[in-house]
Amino acid sequence: MNYSIYKLEFTSGVHFGKGMLNDSDYVFRADALFSAMYIEALKYGTAKRFYESVKTGGLRISDALPCVRDQYMIPKPMRYIESAKHGDSEEKKKYKKLKYLPVERLEEFLDGRMSLEQDPMKDLGIFQQRMMAAVRKVGDAQPFHVGIFHFNPGNGLYVIVSYAEEEEKRLAEELLEAVSYSGIGGEKSRGLGRFELRKAGKKTEVLLKYLEKSSDGKLLLSTALPRDEELEKSLEGATYLLEKRSGFVSSDKYADEQRKKKDMYVFMAGSYFVNCFDGDIYDVSEGGSHPVYRYAKPMFMGV
Repeated sequence: MNYSIYKLEFTSGVHFGKGMLNDSDYVFRADALFSAMYIEALKYGTAKRFYESVKTGGLRISDALPCVRDQYMIPKPMRYIESAKHGDSEEKKKYKKLKYLPVERLEEFLDGRMSLEQDPMKDLGIFQQRMMAAVRKVGDAQPFHVGIFHFNPGNGLYVIVSYAEEEEKRLAEELLEAVSYSGIGGEKSRGLGRFELRKAGKKTEVLLKYLEKSSDGKLLLSTALPRDEELEKSLEGATYLLEKRSGFVSSDKYADEQRKKKDMYVFMAGSYFVNCFDGDIYDVSEGGSHPVYRYAKPMFMGV
């Protein structure tokens, strides 16, 4: 497979679902990006081509991961790491609290030598709550709070695209560009979630080295779920966490009223596997007029 890395430089605040309207994450998952790209593909008449490219594995995407200036962050590997400072309880707490680390420091982390005197994510951005109002036809406007994350200048997110053919790469770029204008996440109608798409050029060598590395262990960079026949083998020697993925169907043709997608549990990015799996795109519709797809294909890097 070939790899291409894209930086998402947000021109507004973002609201990425974290369970509560008044809260916001600063990253989003691969399934959310796939859904946004698929909606754009429907507009451009390329939905079938996009779906088939992803379904067959010719095109894959990672979660959107933090980028602090030119440092590409990866999820903390879900492996037990003994810090070189064995008796330092504060150091142990920092290791446990860490969510992302610069890819250049992966070997230090795995060896327990990574110093955590300064959180590498400290300057990513700031969280705030904004008061908004829902205007109703009858009665007074109802105020509510929305959680919004603002990236500091020079920071943002990045996405990895793996592809088999140049045509698939071009399709992914066209759809990512379209998503940049419509926005991603919640409250898009209020201008949130819009970004400028940039092809990453600087300091990607280490990240690409690990993506192309052949190794016994693999770090998951996207939410993913094996097919039934892959599940037992994929769990051998694995360390992982599961995440519940849910949400509402964003289609006015699906049903007369807004309906939820089927809940689905997937492996979180950062999970560690010895045996790779192919995953799938799953239909999470429930009683509506058309399928609703949940992306659950893995992207791995060697560790």
